[in-house]
Amino acid sequence: MDQETFNLSIRKFLKMVGVNSQREIEQAVQKAMMGGQLQGSETLQAKCTLEIPSLGVKVPFDGEIKLK
Repeated sequence: MDQETFNLSIRKFLKMVGVNSQREIEQAVQKAMMGGQLQGSETLQAKCTLEIPSLGVKVPFDGEIKLK
């Protein structure tokens, strides 16, 4: 295994997940605010699961996103 290739590949994957996840969250919050489902001061519960089926990895992450 080439450690540098491995680390760069992980970083590339995490960057893609981070950028795309942020965009999806921002769009969903904007849509919910425009539709009146959110007021803009809520704290939203968030969940994400990292899965690598070939390794048997399935790790849940829980957190919150504060709007104010």
